[in-house]
Amino acid sequence: MASTRRAAQRVTAARPVPTPAPSPEAKPAAAGPWSPPALPVPVELAGRFPVTDVSPVVLGGRRPAAAVVGEAVPIRATAFREGHDSLGMTAVLHRPDGSEAARVRMTPGPAWEDSWSAHVRPDEVGDWTFTLEAWSSPWDTWTHRATIKVPAGLDVDLELAEGALLLRRAAAQAEVGEDGARTLGQAARLATDADLPVPVRLAAATDPAVTDLLHRFPLRDGVSVSGPWPLRVQRRRALVGAWYEFFPRSEGATLDPPVSGTLATAARRLAAVAEMGFDVVYLPPIHPIGHVNRKGPNNTLVPGPGDPGSPWAIGSADGGHDAVHPDLGTLADFDDFVAQASALGLEVALDLALQAAPDHPWVSSHPEWFTTRADGTIAYAENPPKKYQDIYPLNFDNDPEGLYAEVERVVRFWMSHGVRIFRVDNPHTKPLWVWDRLTSSIFATDPDVLFLAEAFTKPPMMRALAEVGFQQSYTYFTWRNTRAEIEEYGRELAGPSSAYMRPNFFVNTPDILPEYLQQSGPAGFAIRATLAATLSPTYGVYSGFELYEHVAVRPGSEEYLDSEKYQYRPRDWDAARRQGRTLAPYLTQLNAMRRDRPALQDLRSLRFHGVDGSSDIVAFSKVDGDDVVLVVCTLDPSVEREATVWWDLEALGLPDRFVAHDLVSGATWTWERSTFVRLRPWEHVAHVVHARRL
Repeated sequence: MASTRRAAQRVTAARPVPTPAPSPEAKPAAAGPWSPPALPVPVELAGRFPVTDVSPVVLGGRRPAAAVVGEAVPIRATAFREGHDSLGMTAVLHRPDGSEAARVRMTPGPAWEDSWSAHVRPDEVGDWTFTLEAWSSPWDTWTHRATIKVPAGLDVDLELAEGALLLRRAAAQAEVGEDGARTLGQAARLATDADLPVPVRLAAATDPAVTDLLHRFPLRDGVSVSGPWPLRVQRRRALVGAWYEFFPRSEGATLDPPVSGTLATAARRLAAVAEMGFDVVYLPPIHPIGHVNRKGPNNTLVPGPGDPGSPWAIGSADGGHDAVHPDLGTLADFDDFVAQASALGLEVALDLALQAAPDHPWVSSHPEWFTTRADGTIAYAENPPKKYQDIYPLNFDNDPEGLYAEVERVVRFWMSHGVRIFRVDNPHTKPLWVWDRLTSSIFATDPDVLFLAEAFTKPPMMRALAEVGFQQSYTYFTWRNTRAEIEEYGRELAGPSSAYMRPNFFVNTPDILPEYLQQSGPAGFAIRATLAATLSPTYGVYSGFELYEHVAVRPGSEEYLDSEKYQYRPRDWDAARRQGRTLAPYLTQLNAMRRDRPALQDLRSLRFHGVDGSSDIVAFSKVDGDDVVLVVCTLDPSVEREATVWWDLEALGLPDRFVAHDLVSGATWTWERSTFVRLRPWEHVAHVVHARRL
């Protein structure tokens, strides 16, 4: 029926771009970079009405913006026209096959901004598009004019006659149906009935039933089309998930004598991870570890006979990136581990570290994949003054096709063994074309496979990695501790960056023990977990976080003492639980909130609210449809803090007084625009509130 309406009205396209649906026989390319659709011009001025500042858009439409299944994607644009007549806007969402999935009338912002917004929800994985339609709204123009002139006695009969013409035109639209046509026709007759009082005639023409019909089925003149704009829709795990990282070799290990745990003993830990409510189990590399230049405890250069070395020094005579370390077991044991995780509702994410130990099979079979120095030796990795003598970085310049083919082969090998998520180590040290080609090739055949960029580097590179295909990225959250830092970074990630980068807020990693955690005690761990789990739809913890592990190798360092990167680190989970020395119950509570409340699974709706009285309290909200969650968290782990929070109730869609149910304590209050809060970190570090109308 939408096509009937468009055919009946005058349509001008700002820049028509054909989008033919693919033939049923068409197969996606197995490799090669993502192929963009025909480009819309950045500023649509060729049509009747200008449309500018469209979002979400990445690189002017040359790359698809990011979305996931079921996500409320905010569509925004600026559109305007000459003169004083009214303008309307429609957002049209198109499925991967080109069919129309949704047509949403956009809401205008403040009149001086000429801004428009709407939300759409794609419901399947694939490459979608959206277009924007700007159009003259004769009904809104007439309503504005008539409700001023008719009560003032100006051109009364002429204005009502013109309104009746519009009503009859609207009644002729097939979409309004018989009942709608009858309502509009009756309003037209009453508007032109000279025997009726003028106020009655105007009231009939502007009756709420009439207004509703004209809003849902508007008259549209001079339709100008902007787009199509590409939108790549991934499965929900690309946006939403709780990650738990642990080293399989530490689970079931002994220190005296040093004996590695196995994949079989590590699988016993999965039930506890699932009980805490995590969704993803992330494993560091499980491959054979090199013997040449192997590192000892705390990154020393002289290992003992029982020291296992760093899992990131991949490769030995036992195999390379497609092998399982013999100490961990066999490939069949890995398959069993994945199966047990799946049975518990957990996905397994595997580390993809594109580097090699000096005794990796690649070094002898493909020396051209590495960098040779002037003395004929292969260059090891270094980031002066740091040196990694046990690792050779790859060089993609000498044999790009051969090395790329091997990388994709390795990825697809582990995909065939049930891995659908890869955490990529240091992707910023590889050429961007590698990731562009790899993510495009994998998405073309297996769109459920996801890649997380572990790239603690400069913002332009982090952005570029997201734009070429990484579904998630590590972030600077680890070092954002003050309210100003958290608010600034949160606005960036939920605002412009959300079009291309989806953040994963890891609270700690094997490489990073933040100074805050070294000094803050258990309350500080609870604070950082709360912020990570509620600010971002995806967050992660590295094993030992729940036990408050906080001792650095030396003052001023972010390295753990006795780092698990270089030695086994078995933990007595049962003793910690018996003695109450664990954050696991609170992590379980946070993960349950995230699963129950859709708002906490959203990124783009993050909004910060005013706080008076303490700079050590931060307040923010998340919204998804009717679900509203408010968070008030202290940033000081040592003393009681109190403040007044000022909620932007209009933005939240809440009345002046509303019910606030605290998901942490279970208490229920009535809150208002200004809310006094007091947080004692030894009791609760935060209020995580589900808000609803009285």
